[in-house]
Amino acid sequence: MTKITLEDDELTIIMKMSEGNPGAMKVLSDIISRAKNIDPHAMMGGIAHILQLDTCEIYGSKIWMLYKDVCNEDIATMIAMIRALQLGITNKNAINYAISNHGEGIDTETTIKKVESELPKFDRKG
Repeated sequence: MTKITLEDDELTIIMKMSEGNPGAMKVLSDIISRAKNIDPHAMMGGIAHILQLDTCEIYGSKIWMLYKDVCNEDIATMIAMIRALQLGITNKNAINYAISNHGEGIDTETTIKKVESELPKFDRKG
């Protein structure tokens, strides 16, 4: 069951999704602040990406591990991995396996290139 409701604002979304994990709080804040420049295709900005994490039940320390171990502490890569989920380039099982196994099973560079081919305005440097 998802955690985010229509009544939530950015702060409550971050608190619910991070489960108090300070690393996850920072990552979620960065997604909200940087998503519009990295992924201008996202209709709801960073909230759309966080909703996808909620849909996939990726919370707390798993958010931090996705950022740190799978995405090599790069917010643009993190946003690309979330977009890859939304676009069907990867799936929840593959992402969760990578989270549990320090990035194993996900080729982030290939995945980013596929996202960029689907979303021409996607800008890693944003």
